[in-house]
Amino acid sequence: MSSSVKRNRWIVIVATAVVLAVVNWAIWQKEHHLAEGEIVYLELAPVDPRSLMQGDYMALSFALANRIRVQRAIDRHKEVAENPIQTAANDSVVVRLDEFSIAHFQRLDDGSPLGDDERRLRYRLRHGDVRFATDAFFFQEGHADRFESACYGQFRANDHGELLLVALYDESLNRLGEMER
Repeated sequence: MSSSVKRNRWIVIVATAVVLAVVNWAIWQKEHHLAEGEIVYLELAPVDPRSLMQGDYMALSFALANRIRVQRAIDRHKEVAENPIQTAANDSVVVRLDEFSIAHFQRLDDGSPLGDDERRLRYRLRHGDVRFATDAFFFQEGHADRFESACYGQFRANDHGELLLVALYDESLNRLGEMER
């Protein structure tokens, strides 16, 4: 074998090892986030009933996202309809967690210190929409009826306020979708 073939083989081996290491590190981070993150519930907001159930997923909208949009408009002293919202940005909102870990809007993050029951949660602005971890919840096809009474999304929040959706819950904070035994 020529030296260039051997060198190319080593490049492929090293590149593969780096890609596998990066992918496994990302998986470990998400698993750690799910296992160790603080539980936070976000109230679901009504969505267009035609888009609520789409075969094997549910479209999600959160009341907190609506409150953020309104507060951003108020802060700019313009009506929502006239507000030229940024097409893309990342920011934080400060919420207060009640005794059930349900998040309640306090203010847009201004960098001021947090109270004991307050948390910073990261959100993304995309084309005027406020998004948290996801805007959809996927489930096994044919099981939509198990999620129709969803009122809350349960998230795990890490130290940076990044959220991962874990499950959906009803108004009494009972987990939805679990199979009866």
